[in-house]
Amino acid sequence: MGKLKVPKNGNRKDLIVKAGAALFREKGFGAASMRDLAETLGIEAASLYNHIRSKNEILESICFNVANRFNTHLDEIETSSNTPLKKIETLLRFHIQQMLENYEEVIVSDREWKHLEDPYLSNFRTQRRNYRKRLAAIIEDGIKKGEIKKIDAPTAVVILLQAVSGIESWHRSTAKISGGELEDNMVLILVEGMKK
Repeated sequence: MGKLKVPKNGNRKDLIVKAGAALFREKGFGAASMRDLAETLGIEAASLYNHIRSKNEILESICFNVANRFNTHLDEIETSSNTPLKKIETLLRFHIQQMLENYEEVIVSDREWKHLEDPYLSNFRTQRRNYRKRLAAIIEDGIKKGEIKKIDAPTAVVILLQAVSGIESWHRSTAKISGGELEDNMVLILVEGMKK
């Protein structure tokens, strides 16, 4: 066992969080241990505690890093002058790109957040609920403007987010289309399907 090898433009905590995301995705938060994480990083388990206090801290970092990225992007979209349908397309493309580029972190934040402890759990649950409401409001605006079919906006949000979550199977596939083709196909099916 050696020292923690940190890339040039990184820091130790980021390296630990990234390795933690891969481990939590593979084993699940409950089954993963700090010893597993130390082995993955090639260091002694005791050394981890010099950089991070617990695996809960790693999960908090993963969940809130992802939430902050998504909320910041949504803030930009909401204030843009795009039509509601274009806003939905832009958001969908962002979600897909995050699943392609930051797959492990996004999957862990989506699947393992229930293991957060309060006050983080309550905060994260509220952020998820508010994010979905904001997406639904964009769809409702599109319905009012006659751009989107008369559909139940909260149901549409669930379908969009579940479809993006399904990209996990694309990652496991051996015979798959490119990420760009996947994104274009999903936008065509999901956004065009809402268009009035």
